[in-house]
Amino acid sequence: MKVYKTGVALAIVALVATGCRGGDDEAGGGGGGDVNAPGVTSEACPEAVNADNGCIYLGTISDLSAGPFAALGVPITESQKAFWNRVNEDGGIGGYDIDVTKYVKDNLYNPETHAQLYTEIEPEVLALAQTLGSPTTLAILEQMKGQSVVGAPASWTSLWGFEDNILESGSSYCVEAMNAIDYMAEQGDVSKVLAIGFPGDFGGDGAAGAEIAAEAAGAEFEFIETAPGAEGQAGAISAVVGQKPDVVILGVGPTETGVIVGQAAAQGFTGKFVGLSPTWNPALLDSPAAPALEALFTHVGPWGSFSTDTPGHEAMRQAVGDVDANDGYTSGWAWSYPLKAALEAWLDGDYDKTREGLFEAVGELETVDYEGMLPEEAGDRTGDNDIFTQSVISKVDPAADAGLTVLQDFTEGPTAAENEFTGACFEG
Repeated sequence: MKVYKTGVALAIVALVATGCRGGDDEAGGGGGGDVNAPGVTSEACPEAVNADNGCIYLGTISDLSAGPFAALGVPITESQKAFWNRVNEDGGIGGYDIDVTKYVKDNLYNPETHAQLYTEIEPEVLALAQTLGSPTTLAILEQMKGQSVVGAPASWTSLWGFEDNILESGSSYCVEAMNAIDYMAEQGDVSKVLAIGFPGDFGGDGAAGAEIAAEAAGAEFEFIETAPGAEGQAGAISAVVGQKPDVVILGVGPTETGVIVGQAAAQGFTGKFVGLSPTWNPALLDSPAAPALEALFTHVGPWGSFSTDTPGHEAMRQAVGDVDANDGYTSGWAWSYPLKAALEAWLDGDYDKTREGLFEAVGELETVDYEGMLPEEAGDRTGDNDIFTQSVISKVDPAADAGLTVLQDFTEGPTAAENEFTGACFEG
């Protein structure tokens, strides 16, 4: 298998964990008086739901304005605020309310900015409610390890399955691509597969999975790297139109998805596109590419879209209120369950009430209650290989709240089922 690697240099800075707050015998109104960790205080959170509770501060570093995933980062962040507010309205966790509003930062989808912002907020937070992006999170991963900081990612690189500090949820880009190719092979002949994606641990991870599945299907395969931006997709479009693959796997942002699918269709391409998780935004249905997307585009993701009928989806929809449906909300909500489960285990169990104790609790999670958004076993972190290999296949549906409806619920194709995952797919 080819190696697809990002050129991002890891920002490795040795910091001493400072800012330990709380730790007195009355921390959190009696909810674990021996807590001695940064980001935990016996004082109530600002605008606390429960005035007698202490406060646990969680940090958020997201793409909130100018980066390629801001259309997803904003609803992800808003959904996580709603998730933790629901937790607080239910009484909090172990005598603490959870605050995810004080330390929210915009990374502009830039690894250096992400690392700088992490350094700023790390002394003030217990953990990260969100760290958006694969290359951006890689830029802080070594610091997180050195400081025993755990975090929920807003990305699905296969690397997270091998990093104990990252509380990933759902199938990776690599697994999604495997399941997508296997699904398309069930529908008809797949003799040529083209992957188009950002380099590294998003597009490259999906491409690696697609290559494995294509090889298993006896199909030709090629990976075309493309950079973010609507204006830079001419080469990708030319490759699609010229090579006429049966299936194109997309590992790009929603903007690039619309441009590539719309313009390839306009030039006569009639094959199938499958977009990995972050490729979709319902706003695409208001773009000139909408007819082409309805005709040619299928989505593969880690869970059902916004309007899916599960208790978790219903709780999410009620909590976020009257919003324009967007699966950023769905993902932000789903990503929050493992950290909630870890905090509950940490505060209620026989763990040191330190970051190190929380890290230990994370590693001993056997199940996570996702309220039906994912199977409980998707949260198992106790095995040597905790790779979750089921994905959801959806079609474009203008009548659906977020433009997608499920074609096939959680499915594991033969490629993912038989593949031996020993490390990140994009690393070889």
